[in-house]
Amino acid sequence: PETLLAYIERETACEKDLKGKKILVTAGPTQEAIDPVRYITNHSSGKMGYAIAENAMLRGADVTLVTGPCAVEPPMFVKVKPVISAQDMYEAVTEEYDQTDIVIMTAAVADYRPKQVSDNKVKKKDDRVSIELERTDDILKYLGQHKKDGQFLCGFSMETQNMIGNSRVKLTRKNLDMVAANNVKMAGAGFQGDTNVLTLITQDEEVSLPLMSKEDAAGKILDKILLERVRR
Repeated sequence: PETLLAYIERETACEKDLKGKKILVTAGPTQEAIDPVRYITNHSSGKMGYAIAENAMLRGADVTLVTGPCAVEPPMFVKVKPVISAQDMYEAVTEEYDQTDIVIMTAAVADYRPKQVSDNKVKKKDDRVSIELERTDDILKYLGQHKKDGQFLCGFSMETQNMIGNSRVKLTRKNLDMVAANNVKMAGAGFQGDTNVLTLITQDEEVSLPLMSKEDAAGKILDKILLERVRR
């Protein structure tokens, strides 16, 4: 019954205003290995990206979801490319990019990874242990540098202070068309939850959304992207 309902919803739930568009969504965390049993990661659940992928699918888009390890089930009728590390995500995204109309980068990609990965479990010692880190490839920066006419690039900005200012710097430096920003210190806007409080930032304006479910926020993000594409 659940599968039958999903087929019905795909046909009837939404106006097909994204029909014919290829949309790439990234979601979830990445895991950067320290040794065979330990890794560095973050608290991203993937729920926001999964909600966007599902909403875009219901609106008729051809959706590819590049996802780090998540506990939630990906939506049906979406091409899913599971990845583990930031390097995996970089390779998966850049492989799809040229054929994509809209990219929405919700994933919380690690900025750093261990420079050396041990082949064996690092044993506990009495003295202190330090881990040398190196930068991962900046996926958004690469996409902004290689953006073609007609492509739309939306990034996410999760901040703890100066949300608008930091997000506008990101918008400009990485050649984005829009940033969906939130402050993790605000109630209802952090990792793991089912709600979000977003501000949609473009070159010309800032649109503040109230607290809402991530499913509703996904619809608002796609509405705004459609509007911005029409304005061009």
